[in-house]
Amino acid sequence: MNVLKYFPGIIVTLFIAIVAIFISSFIPMHLISGSVFALLLGMLLNPIISKYNITKVGIGFVSSKILKLSIILMGLTLSFTQVLEVGKYSLFVMFFTLIVAFGGGYLFGKLFSMDWKLSSLIAAGTGICGGSAIAAIAPTINARAKHVAYAISATFLFDVLMVILFPIMGRFFNMSDIGYGLWAGTAVNDTSSVVAAGYAFSDAAGGYSVIVKLTRTLSIIPTVLVFAFINMKMNDSDEVKKVSIKNLFPYFIILFLVMVAIKSTGIVSESVSNYASDISKFLMVMALASIGLKTHFKELAMSGYKPMLHGFIISLLVVVVAFLVQMLLGQL
Repeated sequence: MNVLKYFPGIIVTLFIAIVAIFISSFIPMHLISGSVFALLLGMLLNPIISKYNITKVGIGFVSSKILKLSIILMGLTLSFTQVLEVGKYSLFVMFFTLIVAFGGGYLFGKLFSMDWKLSSLIAAGTGICGGSAIAAIAPTINARAKHVAYAISATFLFDVLMVILFPIMGRFFNMSDIGYGLWAGTAVNDTSSVVAAGYAFSDAAGGYSVIVKLTRTLSIIPTVLVFAFINMKMNDSDEVKKVSIKNLFPYFIILFLVMVAIKSTGIVSESVSNYASDISKFLMVMALASIGLKTHFKELAMSGYKPMLHGFIISLLVVVVAFLVQMLLGQL
C-alpha cells in the first residue's frame, strides 16, 4: 500500500484543524468550537481543494478512519459507571424520539408527496445517526443514489445549524452536563456533529453525548431489519435482502466499548486519560474539516427544498420532544 498517497489530504485537514482551533480561541466562552470552524472552512475551501485529485484519498481517509479513531480514543475518558448513569435515561428518551422521527417522517413524506424511500432515509438519518443510518438502510430498500445524497444533505444542513446553536441553548436553559449530553446525544443527527455539539458545552457533556449517541446507533440493527421486511412485502419478494453483519455491528463501536472497559478497571491514569481526550478532540476537528472539504454548497442546493424542509421539520420535532421528555424526567 502506497502510504504517501494519503499525505496531501491529511496535511490539508491538519492545517484547517489548526487554523480552526486558533480562530475558536478568540470566541468568548468557546460558544463555537474548533470543530464548527473546521467544518465551515472545509466547505468554503471545497471548490478549490476538490480540483486537486491528489488530496481526495487522504481526505476520505480522515473523514472515515480518523473520525472513528477519535471516537475509539474517547472510550479512555469514560467509565461504565457513566455509561449506566446516562443509559438508564437515554433509552426512555430514544423511544419517543424514534417514534417522532419515523412517524413524522411518514406523515410529512405523504404531505409533500415524496418517495417513501427518500422520506424513510431522512427519518432514519434524523432519528438514528445521520449518514451512517442512511448508508446502512439505503441498500436494504434499494434506494437510488440521488435519494441517499438528498437525505444526507437534508440531515447535514440541520446538523451544521445545531452544532452552533445547541451549546448556546444549553447555557441559556442552564442545563446540567448530563442533561445537555442526553439532549445533544438524542437530538443531533450525525456522530461527528453530536461530538462537536457535546464538547462545545463541556468535556463531561461531550462524554455523555457520545454514550447516548452510540446507544442510538445500535438501533440501526432492528431498523434495518424492519425496512428489509417492508421492502420485501412491497416488492413481493421471497427473501429479505441480505444485510452485512459488519454494517450492523460497526467495529469502532466495539472498540469504543473495549476502551471504556479498560478505563473502568482503573489501570489508566488520569494523565493518560487527559492525553487521550486531547488527541481525540483534535482528530475530531480534522475529521470535521475533511467532511467540509467533501461538501459542496451547490450540490446541497440542487437537492431541492422539499427534502430539506422535510428533514428540518423532523429534526426540529426530535429536538423539541427530546427536551420535553427530559424535562418530565427532571434531567435538565
